[in-house]
Amino acid sequence: MDIASAVFPRLRRTRVHTWAGQLPGTTTTLATAGTLLIGILLVLLAHALRRRKRRAWRMVCVLLPVGAALHILRWHQMGPAVVSLVVLAVLLVHHGEFYAKADPRTRWRALLNLVVMGAVSLGLGFLIVSAHPRREMGSPSLFDRAHETVWGLFGLDGPIRYHPDRIGDVVGYSLAGLGLLTAFSTAYLLLRPEKPEPELTSEEEVKVRALLERHGERDSLGYFALRRDKSVLFSPTGKAAISYRVVSGVMLASGDPVGDVEAWPGAIKVFMAQAREHAWVPAVMGCSEVGGEVWTREAGLDALELGDEAIVDASTFSLAGRAMRNVRQMVKRIERNGYSCQVRRVGELSQAEKIRIADAAARWRGTDTERGFSMALGRFGDPNDDDCVVVTAHKAPEEGEPNGDDLKAVLHFVPWGPDGISLELMRRDRAADPGLNELLIVAALQAVPAMGVRRVSLNFAMFRSALARGERIGAGPVLRAWRGLLVFLSRWFQIESLYKFNAKFQPEWEPRFLVYPSTRDLPRIGFAAMQAEAFITLGMPKFGRKRQRQGLLPVPAGEPGSIAPAA
Repeated sequence: MDIASAVFPRLRRTRVHTWAGQLPGTTTTLATAGTLLIGILLVLLAHALRRRKRRAWRMVCVLLPVGAALHILRWHQMGPAVVSLVVLAVLLVHHGEFYAKADPRTRWRALLNLVVMGAVSLGLGFLIVSAHPRREMGSPSLFDRAHETVWGLFGLDGPIRYHPDRIGDVVGYSLAGLGLLTAFSTAYLLLRPEKPEPELTSEEEVKVRALLERHGERDSLGYFALRRDKSVLFSPTGKAAISYRVVSGVMLASGDPVGDVEAWPGAIKVFMAQAREHAWVPAVMGCSEVGGEVWTREAGLDALELGDEAIVDASTFSLAGRAMRNVRQMVKRIERNGYSCQVRRVGELSQAEKIRIADAAARWRGTDTERGFSMALGRFGDPNDDDCVVVTAHKAPEEGEPNGDDLKAVLHFVPWGPDGISLELMRRDRAADPGLNELLIVAALQAVPAMGVRRVSLNFAMFRSALARGERIGAGPVLRAWRGLLVFLSRWFQIESLYKFNAKFQPEWEPRFLVYPSTRDLPRIGFAAMQAEAFITLGMPKFGRKRQRQGLLPVPAGEPGSIAPAA
C-alpha cells in the first residue's frame, strides 16, 4: 500500500486536500518519498519477520508508526495510516512470538542486496518517472525515461521536465531516496562486523575424535563430522555430538550423532533448541535407520528414505563367479594396458607424494567448486588423518613416450571404526582408459584385509530401491513413472549411474534417511542440501572472480605439513 500510494498519483485524492494546501510543498513532497522508502523496507523485512527474527520485529515497529504519520502528513486518506497502526498493535500484543536471533552474517549478502535493490530501484524508478504523462513537457522517449531514472538514482537531473515543479520534486526526491536506500543498505551489509563462518575448533576436534575412537564403528559417516567448515554441538554430558552447517536458514546435519547412543537424545535436544532459538529449519541428511528412529522419537520429526549406501565385506570379496564376470574382464583388460595400483595409509606417504596426489586431484575435478558435505572430508594429507587409506593408479610410459607423471587416478577412504573405511574421494585423469575406477576399487577391496579392514563403504545411491523395483517385472505404472523420472534426472545428477556402478561389486545395501519437520519444508531443505553439496552455488559470476584451485593444497613452507582446502 505504501509503495503503490507513492508511485501512482491517482491514489492521492483525499478529503483533507485543503489542509495540505496550508503545508509547505516540500513537506508533502518529502513525505511522498519517505512513504515509498518505508514501503520498500517493510517488504525487505517481511521474510525475516515471517521467520520470527527479533531484530526485524523491532525495525518494523519503528517503521509502521513513521509510515502512518507520513500518510497523514502528505494529505493521504486515513485508510493506510489506520492499517499501519492496526498492524503495529498486533505486533506489539504478540511480541513474544518474535524471539529468534539473527543468522550468521556474510559479505555475500551485501552483493545480493546490491543486485536485488538495484533492480527494484530501477523498476520502481521507471514507474515513478512514467506515472505523470500529463505533467511532462514534450514527448520524452523510452530512452529519456531510462536516462531520467538512472540519473535520478544518483541524485542528478535527467532530460525530462515536469509542470508544475512540484511534480518534478516528487520524482526527484523519490528517485534519490531509492538510490540512497540502495547505497546505504549495501554499505551497511558490507561494512558491519562479520560473524565467524561455521568451523570446527581444535578443542572441538579433539573431543569429536575421542568420541569417534570409542564409538566410530556405529556409523560410516561419523568421520565426516570432522569437516572443518561445520559447527558442532555436544550433549550436556559430552558423550555425543552433532555436526551441522546453516544453509539458507536450514540447520543441516548429516549422518547419525557421534558418540554413545544413550547420549544421542541429549545432543538432539540441544540441536533442536538451537534451531528454535534462531528459527532455523532442522534437517538431517543421510542418517541410518537407528538414527532416524531416535530423531523422530526425540524431536518429533518425520523421516523419508533417501537412498542406500553400498557396503562391501572385503574379507569375503572375490572376483570369481558369474555375477562378477563383467568386473573381472574389465579389470584384466585395463591391467593389460599397463595400469597398476598402490594401496597405502596416508601416514605412509611422504610430503612430496601428498602434494603430488592433492594437486592431481584438484586438476581432475570437473567443477570450480569442491563438492560434498555429508560424505566428503574436504581435505587430504592432514597429519591428523594418517589413518585414512589412499589408492593410486599408475601407468608406466610406453616405448617412445616421454617420462611424465604416471599418476592416473586416486581413491581416498576415511576410517570407519577400527575395521572399516568409507569412500571420500574418487578422481581420475579424464584421458585415462575406461574401467580405471573399477580397478581402483577392486585393488582396495583385495588389499585392505591385510590392514585389518573388513567393511568398505562405497558411494551413496539416491533412490536406489525405486530404481531397482521399477525395472522389475510386474512393477506398477506409478513405480515405472517414478523410475522414468529418476532416469531422466540422471542426465544432470549421478542417480542411475552411481546405483549401477555400486551394484557391480555385489554390496549390501543400507538405507539412509532424510529427517525433516514437515512436508512444506522439503523444497527449502532440498535447496539447502544442494547448496551444501555444491550442486548449486550462489556467488559472483565466473567472469567476475579469480579462478580458485579449491580443494587440496599444501600449507605455506615452514608450517606443519598439511594439505587443506583453499580458503
